[in-house]
This record gives sequence, structure tokens and C-alpha cells, in this order.
Amino acid sequence: MGILYVVATPIGNLDDITFRAVKILASVDLVLCEDTRRTGLLLDRLMPKDSPSEGLSLNHNVKLVSYYDEIEDKRIPEIIDWLENGKKIALVSDAGTPLISDPGFRLVRECIKRGITVESIPGPSAILAALTSSGLPPDKFMFLGYLPEKQTVRIKQLNILQSINRLIDVTYIFYCAPHKLSLTLEDMKSVFGDIEIVIARELTKRHEEMWKGSLSKAIIQFSEPKGEFVLLLYL
Repeated sequence: MGILYVVATPIGNLDDITFRAVKILASVDLVLCEDTRRTGLLLDRLMPKDSPSEGLSLNHNVKLVSYYDEIEDKRIPEIIDWLENGKKIALVSDAGTPLISDPGFRLVRECIKRGITVESIPGPSAILAALTSSGLPPDKFMFLGYLPEKQTVRIKQLNILQSINRLIDVTYIFYCAPHKLSLTLEDMKSVFGDIEIVIARELTKRHEEMWKGSLSKAIIQFSEPKGEFVLLLYL
């Protein structure tokens, strides 16, 4: 029986990779990845063929296998077969910890159902990086991923959070794509009023930014957003 490793990879700065993650990626038979080109470049930079002899060299026979939302269900039977035949497989996302707003949950659930070992290799996470540098209470938080695409559904969900907050105080964390940021901020303002928000942008990258201010100011500040965003609220 093989083993499935759920491997966290850097969200920006390559120095954030763990020693353990490198060892696992260097030794597996297959790597499941959202984008084979992107993961291939990461592996080449982490473990180049001409790297000094430090006991870590990439298994250059490792097979990179596409694994993204649209083909996840189709891929699972084949992957389970590989695992049941003794293959060691790493699952990575484009950046950060797999399964968190990325594919992989169905595969992990199927492995557990079949008695296949699943081992998490922890590491970079945009959620925790944003939370611990936000200045907002970190003892209780709720991560809600990406808000719904449809505005009416999005506003309904925000109203539900307003109700939940009467029962328990938590820091709310969201991911947001740049093209959705302006509308999302407007919707938050319409539901919560002109409260303060923390916006983390391009975490661990060259243009990293932690911004704090009112929603009205945020709408102006990020009128032409670029990069990947994490939004944090404490109502």
C-alpha cells in the first residue's frame, strides 16, 4: 500500500518551503498538481539537477499529473489504483496548503475510506499569515474561502454572518480575486456599514501589503486591484 502526502508549498517566497516538504517531493513517484508547468518550475528551483550534494536530489523520473477541480472526480479511481499498488504520491496546489479552496478533499476522503495512509506535510498558509499579522483577535476565527459569485447570494451570506456574530465574536477571513474586490467591498459596506477591514495583498511576495482602514477608504485605495487578496473583518 502506498501513501498520499498532502504537501504545503510556498505562497510566494520560496524560502518558506520546509525541509520535510523538500524531502517528500524529492522522493515520491508522482506529484498531483493543479498546473504541471508551475509545479515543474517550482521543483526545478528547489532541487536543480546540478545542486550541491546535500543528500537531496529530485527523483527526476517523478511524474507530474494534472489534478484540478474540473477533472478531480475523473482522476480519483486511477490515483487510488496507483496508491493501492504501492506508489508514493504528493498532492500540491499552485501555492499554499492543498485542499484549502483548492482540489483534494474528495481524494483524501476516498483514501481514508479505503485505508490508505494520508499524511499532511504542513507549511505556508495565506490564512494564518494574514491573521497573525493583521492585529485582529486570532483566538477564534472563521475562514469562509471565496464569497459566492452571485451578488444576491453573497449579500445573503454576509447578512448571516452578521447574525452569527451576535452569538460569538470571531475574526472572519475571506479570499478574494482582484476582479471581484471592488464589488465585494461595496457589498460588505452595504451589510456591515463603514467598519474597519484589514486587507492583505501578495503575502510573502515582493509587493506584500497589509492595509487597515474603513471599507469606504478601502474601496478608494483598491479601485484598481492587482494581486491576490485576503480580507479580514472583526465585527
